[in-house]
Formats: sequence, structure tokens, C-alpha cells
Amino acid sequence: MPRKLNYLITGGLGFIGSNIAKIIIKKKNLGKCILVDNYSGYINPLRRSFNDFRKLRFNDMNDKKTNNLIKKKCIFERSDCTDFKSMFKIIQKYKPDIIFHTAAIPVARIQNPNVSEFRLGSIDSTINLIDCVEMVQQETNYKLKRFLYISSSMIYGDFKKNKAFETDEPNPKEIYGTMKLAGEVIVKGLCNTHDIPFTIIRPSAVYGPTDMNERVTQYLIIRALHKEELIVHGKDEKLDFTYVQDLADGCIKAAENKNGLNNTFNLTTGKSRKILDYAKILSDYFPEAKIKIEGRDKKRPKRGTLSITKARKLINFNPKFNLERGAKIYIDFYKKFIESKT
Repeated sequence: MPRKLNYLITGGLGFIGSNIAKIIIKKKNLGKCILVDNYSGYINPLRRSFNDFRKLRFNDMNDKKTNNLIKKKCIFERSDCTDFKSMFKIIQKYKPDIIFHTAAIPVARIQNPNVSEFRLGSIDSTINLIDCVEMVQQETNYKLKRFLYISSSMIYGDFKKNKAFETDEPNPKEIYGTMKLAGEVIVKGLCNTHDIPFTIIRPSAVYGPTDMNERVTQYLIIRALHKEELIVHGKDEKLDFTYVQDLADGCIKAAENKNGLNNTFNLTTGKSRKILDYAKILSDYFPEAKIKIEGRDKKRPKRGTLSITKARKLINFNPKFNLERGAKIYIDFYKKFIESKT
């Protein structure tokens, strides 16, 4: 019987990282999951003092059986990815087979960009992590099977065609996309130099339960809950909304599949929808929240559909959540979350 793979997830108590962990926890054929997080806090406009990461992220896994699985399969380590000494010890200790590098600066901070902060999240942490892997490999017989880096569809900038393909030339329009692209270049360069297998993932407009990073999906839900106007910037603005469980499932498939080796994938729904469509879904649940359309923010890239043909063909990626289904689950989460805090 083959040995079960062990996984290390940076940003393991973050939105995307914790959802990858949930899939690993539930699958019997997968091994242990080392969740590395710096516990720096996430942005929560409803309860800014609410910092119980584990309770929030794994609240839907609180039955006795699943709790036992978490205790059995999860290891929680507090560390910052830019701390070489700490990360070296963690990698040396656990020698993970696959690393999911999901740690990053919360998207909401794009509104007030701090270049050095973004550099730490996308560049410095990535360099440090790969250097740690290489040093452990040099000192022992350890060999990492895959380094998976979470990039962003923001690297494309303004979409020039109906669909964005992985082969399109990146042209980021703002600091977040620029730093994510720099991270991609670093992953390719360092991993090729050190013979470390890698995979790069480009998601788009990720949403779902426990997301509190003030993305447009969460921003509009908060306004709906407060019976405020749902302000939509641009009546024709589109996003390829991606439910977090679909993304997490795709990340694991990409990391474990040989076709994901040294490859880049768009992992989205593969069908863009108007932000106005999302606002209308919310207004059906919250009739008192009226929709108000304003001019589009020209500082933001004009986006749309990302092609997932490559991911479907090579790693059997098959997203299951359309916007209506995903939004309902997200709304239900927020309602319950608010009720638990009142």
C-alpha cells in the first residue's frame, strides 16, 4: 500500500488554505495536513475583534467524527513565511510532499496599496519558502513532489478578448496583479533552478463561507444585511465568480496530477457573470436592499471569463457551483454568523 502524502499549506487558516485543508481532512487516502499561519488576523467589518481562526474556518466541521479527524490529521504551526529560520525548521521537521502556498495579503487592502506589504506577501515569502525547501533538500534525502503557488486572474489586466487563456500575455493594471505576476516569475525561475516541480494557479473572484476580505461578493452581502443600497460600479461589469470549494478541489487535482507538473491553470467557473446579476440575487433574499448602479471604476481592470479548457482536459477540473447555488450557501453562512454574534 503506497504511503499517504503529507501536505503543508501556508496561510492554512486563511480563506483558500483552510478550504484546501477541509478536502484533505475528509479524504481517507490523503495524509496529514500541516497548516502554517501567522495568525495576523483577517478583515471582518462585522466583528473586527473576532479572531478565533480555527473556530471560524472549521465551524462547519464541528461534529464529533470530523473533530476527531482534525485532531488526527491536522498540525497547526504558527509562523510567518518570511521567517527563514522558522520555516526551515517546519519543512525540515515534517518534510511535506506537497506545499500549497496560499499565504498572501488580503485582497481588501488593494484599495490602500502598500508596495512593501504586497512584496512581502507575494515575493519575499515565496523566495524564502523555496529557499527553505532547497536547503532541506541539500542537507537530507528529502525531495518535494510539488510546489503549488496561488496567483490571480488580476495578472491579465484588462481582458482583450471574450476569454482569457493561460497563454495570453500578462499585463497587470494595479499593484496586486503586478506582485502576483512577479511571484509567478520567481516560482518558475527558482523552481527550475533547484529542480523543484511546481504548479501555478490563477483563480478569479473567489467567494464562499468564511470569506471576510471585503471582496465585492462580501461587500455587497454586508450592505444587503444592513438594508443599504447595493452599489454596483458599471452595469455591464463582469467577473468569473468562483466558489471556493471548486477552487480548493482544483488545486488538489493540479498538485497531484502529473499533467500539472510545471504548468499554469486558470481555475474558475469558466463563465463570467455580471456583478449586477449577483446584486439581483442578493436583492431577492433582501428585498429592502435596493440596487444602485454607478459608473465603473476605471482604475480596476476590465475582466470577464477565464478559459478552463486546459484544466478540464489535463487535470479533470469540473466546477460544480454556479453563482446562484454558491451565493445561497454564502448568504446562509452570513446569516448564521451574525445570529451567533448577536
